[in-house]
Amino acid sequence: MSALSWKPFVYGGLASLVAEFGTFPVDLTKTRLQVQGQSIDARFREIKYRGMFHALFCIYKEEGVLALYSGIAPALLRQASYGTIKIGIYQSLKRLFVDRLEDETLLINVICGVVSGVISSTLANPTDVLKIRMQAQGSLFQGGMIHSFIDIYQQEGTRGLWRGVVPTAQRAAIVVGVELPVYDITKKHLILSGFVGDTVLTHFISSFTCGLAGAIASNPVDVVRTRLMNQRAIVGSVDLYKGTLDGLVKTWKSEGFFALYKGFWPNWLRLGPWNILFFITYEQLKRLPF
Repeated sequence: MSALSWKPFVYGGLASLVAEFGTFPVDLTKTRLQVQGQSIDARFREIKYRGMFHALFCIYKEEGVLALYSGIAPALLRQASYGTIKIGIYQSLKRLFVDRLEDETLLINVICGVVSGVISSTLANPTDVLKIRMQAQGSLFQGGMIHSFIDIYQQEGTRGLWRGVVPTAQRAAIVVGVELPVYDITKKHLILSGFVGDTVLTHFISSFTCGLAGAIASNPVDVVRTRLMNQRAIVGSVDLYKGTLDGLVKTWKSEGFFALYKGFWPNWLRLGPWNILFFITYEQLKRLPF
């Protein structure tokens, strides 16, 4: 067992910020696509966007270019916390089991990924709630980040800040439990094969693969999580979705199975570039001489 290091925490946070900023407009279109067409929520009943590129064009035309970065402040705050904790815990847990890349196994990596995903997403949930509401409501959203946190707390209490924490943790367990192990195992076999070394090409192939795997595994839970966080709890109102399973069943029954894969293309087209930016940045930071 090797000594624990601060580097995965710091490098993971910095690489997460770079990846988040570079792919945020695609994430915004994913949120808009996922919340539209809800037959049981009058606010989002209309199907306004036909796809990712149509959404990008409409948002830019109707709300302006800055609207494409609506919610960027809490998103960066989330990555500064979530990304830092996620990568730091994942890498630290792995080092508790094995010291060398060659000794890592898929099972160990999956366990470490699930644990780190659940812990980091739970702690960072309030920033995720605010980000999704700012993305979904766009120019209709009022107030700055700090004021909005206070407003959510005053109107909805602590539960409002941790609204959707269960599906968020479930999604993180799936995403991190799939993406990070797939990246590590793909990278390991590419290096051990002798065809490519520990190069940018290896990092690119591994990150692209893990982004696709993560998008396929997580999209249904991501749809429900987005809707749970976007519904506003006010005294006298009734929650449309009571939890992850209830949300999955209601969405499937009222909108069909493929509604669970709403926003898949922007989800993948975001996770792909996000992971590529993240891992290439992270691997380069690891090579710094200190």
